[in-house]
Amino acid sequence: MRFNPLTVQVADSPIGLAQGLTAHRAKRRDLLDLAQAAPPYPPAPEVVEHVMATARDPRGGEYVVDVAGLPRLREVFAAELSTDYRGHVGAEHVFVTAGCNQAFCLVMSALAAQGDQVLLTLPYYFNHDMWLRMTGIEPVYLEPGPDQIPTPEAAEALITPRTRALVVVTPGNPSGAVVPPDRIAALAEVAARHGIALILDETYRSFRDTDEPAHALFADPGWTDTVISLHSFSKDLAIPGYRVGAVVASPELGRQLAKLLDCVAICAPRIGQEAAWAGLTRATTWRRERAEDIADRRRRFSALMAEKPGGFELLSVGGMFGWLRHPFVGPSTEDVVRELVISYDTLVIPGTAFLPDDQGTFRISLSNIDVTGLTDFARRLTALGEERARSAGFEPATS
Repeated sequence: MRFNPLTVQVADSPIGLAQGLTAHRAKRRDLLDLAQAAPPYPPAPEVVEHVMATARDPRGGEYVVDVAGLPRLREVFAAELSTDYRGHVGAEHVFVTAGCNQAFCLVMSALAAQGDQVLLTLPYYFNHDMWLRMTGIEPVYLEPGPDQIPTPEAAEALITPRTRALVVVTPGNPSGAVVPPDRIAALAEVAARHGIALILDETYRSFRDTDEPAHALFADPGWTDTVISLHSFSKDLAIPGYRVGAVVASPELGRQLAKLLDCVAICAPRIGQEAAWAGLTRATTWRRERAEDIADRRRRFSALMAEKPGGFELLSVGGMFGWLRHPFVGPSTEDVVRELVISYDTLVIPGTAFLPDDQGTFRISLSNIDVTGLTDFARRLTALGEERARSAGFEPATS
């Protein structure tokens, strides 16, 4: 018997497609890999030591008995959120998953079915769009304002009887745009009024330019009626391969997630949960220093892009990402991205991976490039802009 593959039309993962282009590059320079937001540094020594101790423990490889996660991890993470957000999050609200991608997939499987609709803010995180399409849930695209931030009026206009959730990623991936607390509150009010979930993907919450709460929703005693917050420990603790994240939501939703997780993974990996616990309890200073390092890169990158090297424009920056627009009329963004990697040894992700159409944009990751590399990136953009200007028959303007 011959089995047919998945017939739903879903694009391939753009990370893999982008990496494939590197085989064709000219190799005139070192590769600037700005594609994926993976920390280039190892986890904190305290995390490594605890992981080693767990690996040596005769019971260190066992399942986590409580499918919702290690009780002490849930407790310490709930306490951190309660402090950071000046609200109330209890251990009963924390459900540990094998990464934030799995958190999103489980939540969507619990909330929506084939034929339902979910609002995704543009530009969306590509895995969100992919999962909805693969499961027969219709993504409905919410255009942001000029500041790359969604408005409650635009969201409300798109809600129908089939809408089950509104998804907001903040700080954004790919845009880096940070949705301010008052805007999040307004979006939550819209969601509550229509009886749908507000899903906040807060993977990059530690990489903001302020210590003020990302939002005030957890201070509302009834927050669990509307809010679902998704988290990742991958970037914050430099443990992406350990696959550990969390859903913060009502205990009722947690019980449904437990059924789903039991079918696909039994529980999140113990080693990842132990690593996250060690990072939250023993690596506070290390976490703060890494976040400040990324903040410094954002500041320096913004300063470099203020000059619009090669005509490239920075639309937004935040978290670990910059969202840029190229200046060229005619070539597709894929063409520009291909030229960057093949001729200028610079790997980025085209905006078409995060949008239903080509808006001349692309994403760069700030996590795995140092200050020298950022300066080099600006030079390469300038070189590409000058080369295209010459090929169009005019000399580029000089400063």
